[in-house]
Amino acid sequence: MFHVKLHGSDAMARGADEKLVSRRINLPRRVVEKPLRQVGKRLLMALSVLFLTVLIVWLDRDGYHDNANEQVDLLDCFYYATVTLSTTGYGDIVPYSDSARLINILVITPLRVLFLIILVGTTLEVLTERTREEWRLNRWRKNLREHTVVVGFGTKGRSALQTLLTTGLSKEQVVIIDPSSKVIDMANAEGFTGVIGDATRSDVLLRAELHKARQIIIATQRDDTAVLVTLTARQLNRGAKIVAAVREEENAPLLRQSGADAVITSASAAGRLLGLSVLSPSAGTVMEDLIQQGSGLDLVERPVNRAEVGKSVRETDDLVVSVLRGHRLLPYDDPHASPLQLTDRLITIVRAAPPTSPPVILGPAQ
Repeated sequence: MFHVKLHGSDAMARGADEKLVSRRINLPRRVVEKPLRQVGKRLLMALSVLFLTVLIVWLDRDGYHDNANEQVDLLDCFYYATVTLSTTGYGDIVPYSDSARLINILVITPLRVLFLIILVGTTLEVLTERTREEWRLNRWRKNLREHTVVVGFGTKGRSALQTLLTTGLSKEQVVIIDPSSKVIDMANAEGFTGVIGDATRSDVLLRAELHKARQIIIATQRDDTAVLVTLTARQLNRGAKIVAAVREEENAPLLRQSGADAVITSASAAGRLLGLSVLSPSAGTVMEDLIQQGSGLDLVERPVNRAEVGKSVRETDDLVVSVLRGHRLLPYDDPHASPLQLTDRLITIVRAAPPTSPPVILGPAQ
């Protein structure tokens, strides 16, 4: 039986509190006004056209004839403007003077066309909005392959994603899962696709197309949630690389047993960095530089090139820290690390530079 030590509260557990109506996908949007505000503005425009028409008819009321009482009052002006702009035209009130007819030709008719454009445009936008969103969603699903899924968009998830973006990962290849609609709205504002829902449920993960993902980052605040998400994700995608974060170090083996390829203990890692900085502030600065991708020194993983095959670790151009041979991670001073083989991968420290191809971010050795 698994025993998971709990700590703190989790954003992934807030779904019930926020009473989410549905688990849906939010694609990044262009900055546009809210639909209700757009409809309100168009309604004001339509009313403005109506009142302008009433004013024009009222000022030239002597040029109009009412078949009922031969006089045109304010109510008749509103009536005439309404039936004219709506193209109903009963014919009981008609312009008979030359000036009234000329104004109808030059002013009232263009206002009628403008009024119809406002009404038809609003109706078409309401009717086509859903179709347009469905089309975008279907196209997104069709084109999404080998992407990155980030579960939890808090401090850890955001920092991990920022590191990946510095290596060349595009925002279009990222899907964020979080139960909070506010968090997903913020992710959309930054250009990411978001899925609102509980990531421990397989249907939510499938909405994020996790079964087609290349790598999965699990950055929840509760360790038990991380275990459940990892189990579900590994069941849906056997080949993806899963990297998870836990608060308590004793829960790290559970994450590995659940299917995580790499587990980061956030509290212990921060504590070790603090301790190292106390012992040697310069060493702490170097470590901080290494884990901050894209500036200063970077820790990267790369394959062995043919020119390096058969050489020792110290004969390479880069500063090699470890050699990954199969499933074994050999330190640079291990006698078995040299000579290098073509199938090896090197963990090296290099000077940060604009990458020609996205390097592989190093996870902790298992």
